[in-house]
Amino acid sequence: MTTAEWADHTTQSLASASGNDAVALLPLGAVEQHGAHLPLSTDACIAEGLSMAAIERCTGGGSVLRLPTLNVGQGIEHAGFPGTLALEPATFEAMLYDIGASVARSGFRRLVMFSAHGGNLAAMDTAALRLRRDLGLLVVKACYFDFPPPVDAISAREAREGLHGGALETALMRHFAPTQVADQQADHAVSIEYDALAAFKWIGAETRPARFAWLAGDLNRTGVAGDARAGDAALGGELAAHYAESLARVLTETAQFPLARLSAPQPRA
Repeated sequence: MTTAEWADHTTQSLASASGNDAVALLPLGAVEQHGAHLPLSTDACIAEGLSMAAIERCTGGGSVLRLPTLNVGQGIEHAGFPGTLALEPATFEAMLYDIGASVARSGFRRLVMFSAHGGNLAAMDTAALRLRRDLGLLVVKACYFDFPPPVDAISAREAREGLHGGALETALMRHFAPTQVADQQADHAVSIEYDALAAFKWIGAETRPARFAWLAGDLNRTGVAGDARAGDAALGGELAAHYAESLARVLTETAQFPLARLSAPQPRA
């Protein structure tokens, strides 16, 4: 599988690269608060690092072209904290749709949207469906949070509680950008699910059958949820390799997806 940066092409060379099995990869991050120990760029840095590591691991036929990372995403749940740059959901969805339409106009039929920020997922879902309906574009949506972590890498509690700025993100940042982690500020921010809602079985932020819409300060007043102290650099290296390999497999299968099996587009009149 050949790989390249979309923006490094000329218009002529990009047209030549847009074969039937070519895949466009759109990394999605965010610029938002991650507590006192992680920079605002955390999600953007992780999206960039994992997407670059993934394309280096791609094998098989076809090609992958990595689009420029969208560093600002849908972050209204973090807008109450200084430094957060938040697009409204409708604005972000429109951006994703327009980028996807540009990819389709360039001759590509396969697009992977890969997010390192959970707040982007709702807009990804709707934009992807509209691109499928209107343009017949195959859009695969992926977030590394949804990839199973390495066995026993993270405790069962942290896997549920560490929704934002916990061990997972802290470990990955200690791998990708260690100088940007304020080690002395890393702490355990107990989530509302293990505090005020500890006795609840049905309602929670993310890990129970019914979920309430939450702002970051609802999880914990610091805006963080999880134990950042458990996210060391060794864990970060293990997680980065694991998630990059998982994304590489997504890209490979996207290139192999039988487009002839899909129904015709159904654009609105």
